This record gives sequence, C-alpha cells and structure tokens, in this order.
Amino acid sequence: MNGPEIHLSVAPELRLFVSAERRQGRTTVVTDGSSTLGHVVESLGVPLTEAGRLLVDGREVAVSHIPRAGESVEVYGVERPQAVPGAPLRFLLDVHLGTLARRLRLLGVDAAYENEDIGDPALATLSAKERRVLLSRDRGLLRRREIFAGAYIYSDRPDDQLRDVLERFAPVLAPWTRCTACNGRLTEADKDSVQGRLHHGTQRSYDVFAQCTACERVYWRGAHHARLEAIVEEALREFGGAAA
Repeated sequence: MNGPEIHLSVAPELRLFVSAERRQGRTTVVTDGSSTLGHVVESLGVPLTEAGRLLVDGREVAVSHIPRAGESVEVYGVERPQAVPGAPLRFLLDVHLGTLARRLRLLGVDAAYENEDIGDPALATLSAKERRVLLSRDRGLLRRREIFAGAYIYSDRPDDQLRDVLERFAPVLAPWTRCTACNGRLTEADKDSVQGRLHHGTQRSYDVFAQCTACERVYWRGAHHARLEAIVEEALREFGGAAA
C-alpha cells in the first residue's frame, strides 16, 4: 500500500493476530486510499469475526469506512455475550474441533460437525445455508465472505475452548438432550425396546436408557458418566443461568 497514513491500535485480546511490532500500542499503517477499514484490519491479520467496535478519532464507524490520512483508529474485540441475530443460535465446527463439538452436544447445544475434512468452501457454504456460527482456529476460513457468522477458537485445550464458547455466546444449556455422536435429539428409551443393541453385561447392570432419534444410538450411565457429569456440573455452575 502507498497512500494515506493512519494510526491504529488493537485491543489486547486481538494482539495475537498482528505482527510483533504492532502489539505494543498505536502504530502507523499506510493504506491505499480506497480500501475499507474492514479490509485494512483484516490485512493486518485480525479476522473481522473477532473485531467489535471500530473507532475513528473517537467516533464509531462501520467496516465500510474508507480511512483518511491522519485518522486515529482503535479496534476493539467483540462484546460478550455476543448476540447473533437472524437465526437460532447454533454452531458448525471444523474438523479439528471434535472434542469441543461433543462437549457442546453433551450440554444440549446444537453443534454440527463433520468427522472428515470437507474443505473450507463446503464449510463456509454450510454455515451460510444452515445459518450456523462457524467455529475454527483457521483464520483463513473465518475470512471467507460467504459464512453466516464465525468465531475464532483461541485455545487448543478443550476445557478452555468450551468455556470460551459458553462465555462468548451464552447458549441455553440443556444437558443430556443431544446425541454426542450425531447431534440428534435424545429421548427416553424403554429397556425392552433397545436390548437388541446392548451387550449382555449392560443389560444386566443398567435399567435407564436414552436413544438418539436420528442415529438410534443408545445411551446409559456407564463407566464414563462421572467424568461427563463433572463437565456438565462445571458448565452449569458457571453458565447455567445464561439465556439465548
């Protein structure tokens, strides 16, 4: 770029996206005189999914603002909890976030997920078609214009990932109501109706079952239930009062 110079700073939580020399505070950015502020912010490495208010000389502007010479720009992070207008709150996760998808489903949150990598164009198209918030650690994917909405997952630790999504979007939690395998709805199941899907040991040891209405997988309080219950209890303790 070779045009008007502006002075730009990004919020502390966004500094991981920009180059090291831009992480200390306000720095000079040379623009081309025609690109939007949104384009300038993205060119510095910040996905627009992560940018909240944009202030120019203290005045809030839209991403379509064309920067002029000498302007002072402040880029803030998204406000939390973040509202997602235009559709029921539901998510789409990329192939690298399988554990997060299963934990969201465990809490009753609508979380679509593909076990195989269907590619960025297909993910973006699916986000738009089903109006789902796309969750990813891939900045390039989140820059695709066709996505309905998106959010960068900042941590590579599932515990932190889950906490981040619940804090950011405040979804309604309804634990034990979704299939962790396919995202379908669970319903109570009579033992006699599912016994053909159970091992003999399970038939003898358990009497309470649920079944997925989509893939027909059967659930019961088995050996891993205590670990799953701990995840649920912690989420409810921190975020159980959240509203959509």
